[in-house]
Amino acid sequence: MLQADLVEKKADELPGVNTRTSTTKLSKAKAIVFKIALVTALLISASTYFVNRPFNSFPVCTIKDGVDLCPQADELVPEKNGVIWESLQHTYSTEVFKARAIDWLGGAVRIPTETFDDMGDVTEPVWEKFLPLHDYLKDSFPLLHSNLELTKVNTYGLLYVWEGSDSALKPLLLAAHQDVVPVLETTINEWQHPPFSGYFDGESLWGRGSCDDKSGLIGIMSAIESMLENGFKPTRTVVIASGFDEEVSGVRGASSLATEMLDRFGENAFTMLLDEGSGYGEVYGRVIAVPGIAEKGTLNVRIKVTSPGGHSSLPPPHTSIGMLAELLVQYETNPFEVHLTRGSPTYRNAQCMAQHAPGVSSSLKEHMLRAEHCDGALRAAEQELFKNRAFMSLVGTTQAIDLVDGGVKVNALPEQAWAIVNHRISTESSIAATKVRDIELLESLANDFNLSYTAFGSHISNGDAPSYGTLTLSTVFGDGLEPAPVTPSGKDAAPFQLLSGTIKAAYNSHRNISGSDAIIVSPGIMSGNTGGVLSMYRISFGNDWDTDTRFYWKLTDHIFRYGHLGGAGGGSLPSGVHTVNEAISINSFVEMIRFYTTLVLNVDESSLP
Repeated sequence: MLQADLVEKKADELPGVNTRTSTTKLSKAKAIVFKIALVTALLISASTYFVNRPFNSFPVCTIKDGVDLCPQADELVPEKNGVIWESLQHTYSTEVFKARAIDWLGGAVRIPTETFDDMGDVTEPVWEKFLPLHDYLKDSFPLLHSNLELTKVNTYGLLYVWEGSDSALKPLLLAAHQDVVPVLETTINEWQHPPFSGYFDGESLWGRGSCDDKSGLIGIMSAIESMLENGFKPTRTVVIASGFDEEVSGVRGASSLATEMLDRFGENAFTMLLDEGSGYGEVYGRVIAVPGIAEKGTLNVRIKVTSPGGHSSLPPPHTSIGMLAELLVQYETNPFEVHLTRGSPTYRNAQCMAQHAPGVSSSLKEHMLRAEHCDGALRAAEQELFKNRAFMSLVGTTQAIDLVDGGVKVNALPEQAWAIVNHRISTESSIAATKVRDIELLESLANDFNLSYTAFGSHISNGDAPSYGTLTLSTVFGDGLEPAPVTPSGKDAAPFQLLSGTIKAAYNSHRNISGSDAIIVSPGIMSGNTGGVLSMYRISFGNDWDTDTRFYWKLTDHIFRYGHLGGAGGGSLPSGVHTVNEAISINSFVEMIRFYTTLVLNVDESSLP
């Protein structure tokens, strides 16, 4: 018997019901009941279908046709300055110029300019090591020094101004530093060639600074010297800023240079800034260049616990070290919540990988194609991307317990213990938000241990009440650094598009090829003033080199961290940076010179303000 018939029969038996109900009313009742039954059956069927399917296997959103996740600029070859550019491209291809480039860079590497954390004020004699380098630059690049105005800032900072004919145009700012990281005495015998030999083995030039960052400084100067030899006179002013303590924070060099440039040119006075950064290489089957458009912030937090001392034969339930250990476990079991957000540099980079790199998984490609307009796909992409901890670390705020100390004697209770946690702050967060999270993270344990809790100068709990000890959070090694402003990088961001086209032109001309798809340009992120990124992701998602750009934020909205370093055929970045056996392929160095030349000429004839 049908469910509708059963309902009709029971209605006839109900007291007070008129059995002579019109057939019309009965038909309507049957129709309603039938619809209910049909909907119920469909719901049961649908639930069975979806329960038996994996979450990500059914389409949450459709893929929109013609979506360009990572629009690419065309190769940008100088036109107005085309004759000079063509002449220099020929020059750079000769063995004569290659030998010249070897001499230029090798001579700079042979002058040790190591910087250390304890070097003190620039009046100390230890800084005089930079004077031989200054003399070398003057002798090696005579046209540059006779045509550019040089101002020495804070004794050893170098500020060169190549005056253009049109003062209404904003200058181009190029930055590179003179100093190098130290070579540990205990590692010298691990070098294939002495670290300050500038030895050329027929393919690569060896020595500390050959990559970081004397190749940048000498590359810029080599390009300008070569342009001057060809009679180039700029329309737009070009400025070179070279600090001398970038490897030890830049507070004497780049900081002073920034003040000088702000006084001389003013805020937002430059059309764009290029400093050292990542390069290009083959990733997931495609050659990718990744200019850094952002840089994470940094904050170092000291966690200090104090409690009464005494003889260790009469220990309390928890010593200062024991309580500190619990606090550190609280950190490590509660990492920052991390999410991939639309528009962030890491999201933009993932879009480029999904669209252009054939080696990216098909599932990630599909998720990224939908992610722009579908939250479910965004979360699915996030889940897949975060399987790699390097990428996940670039996205969110991180924490690393790097230093710890406590106790003075094996039979004495430690009266204090401390640790330092290093944070790399997400581009979407801040120092203030990071502090708030740290305060809240430890508050319950402070109460459990009856510790008077003070954080960053404010009493949090147990301020006046009797307590067993104290817990103090404070900043160390400075007040921290906010995340850098994110440089515009969309298809309407003219400086980024110009840089992208320049990268393509330099890459192509070095290989005597043409077209705009030989190398893909993707925005990326720096992990923030000394950080770590796995080598596989150093090219594709960002890089871990420190930069002086943190002092230059007020000079321009368009800051790029990119050095055009890469293998001769589009391979991996050079090895040995900040460690033993630093070396650079001379072929790659000559390509860097091509890049700087092309950039100066392109910016000079561009419509940028």
